[in-house]
Amino acid sequence: MRSKTQFPINLNFKLILICFFFLFLIFLIPRSVFSPATPSSSLHASSQSPPENQEPPENQEPTTTTAAALPSCRTQSCGKIPPSLADALVHYVTTNITPQQTMKEISVSMRVLEKKSPCNFLVFGLGHDSLMWTSLNHGGRTVFLEEDRSWINQIHRQLPSLESYHVTYDTKVTEADELLETGARDDCQVVGDPRTSKCRLALKGLPEEVYEIEWDLIMVDAPTGYHDEAPGRMAAIYTAGLIARNREDGETDVFVHDVDRVVEDKFSKTFLCEGYMIEQEGRIRHFTIPSHRARSGRPFCPQ
Repeated sequence: MRSKTQFPINLNFKLILICFFFLFLIFLIPRSVFSPATPSSSLHASSQSPPENQEPPENQEPTTTTAAALPSCRTQSCGKIPPSLADALVHYVTTNITPQQTMKEISVSMRVLEKKSPCNFLVFGLGHDSLMWTSLNHGGRTVFLEEDRSWINQIHRQLPSLESYHVTYDTKVTEADELLETGARDDCQVVGDPRTSKCRLALKGLPEEVYEIEWDLIMVDAPTGYHDEAPGRMAAIYTAGLIARNREDGETDVFVHDVDRVVEDKFSKTFLCEGYMIEQEGRIRHFTIPSHRARSGRPFCPQ
């Protein structure tokens, strides 16, 4: 999710990102202003208006509503910019750091968020693009899992609204080949709650919320995996697939970043399944995994 070195943000990328947020506003604000009234506002209006079939009192002329008589913004919501989106605009206008994904890579998950948000979005990793994901999922719940506690504290000081949790991993990149063989065993092909799984790849120490919520999107962009002693993303990829399969019904969109690396490439194809892969753009790969609980007998990977 984040790199150890920080690169100055590309001006063109910044302009594109800012333009995207403003386009988002163009569609969001009119929808909130012209959308049908909520039940509470309808109730309030009916308490001040006579019944539909009631005649006006004698000698009283019918009233007409003019533009000047409409409620002002002081008494009614006027489609204000959502706080998360406002924070994102300010953050990305003033930052010198660019997200780790390219615009084309971001567009892959953004298209899914446009259809599904507000939704439940789980992200392995906390980085310079975290505020963007939260903003794109405005009104939903976006949770970040991060291995580096000091990095969480640093981000929290800058962006206290983000929901993030510290997690630990007990694997190393050097164990990848062994873990790939482990994942082929029968106990790793059983679909269920990761907390009760007998597979070594299943992460059992995540926050309770991770296991109890049905996630609509999962992004695997962590933990660190670019050197031999790093924990690698073997368990994160396997667990993401297990969580997706174990939902009660429906399907989960899972994204894996850095698939140009051996671990991310092999483990995503093996445990998220090539048969569930929708597309790849640059270094990001998109899978759509259906519930295995909704249809008994479904194989771990499609035949």
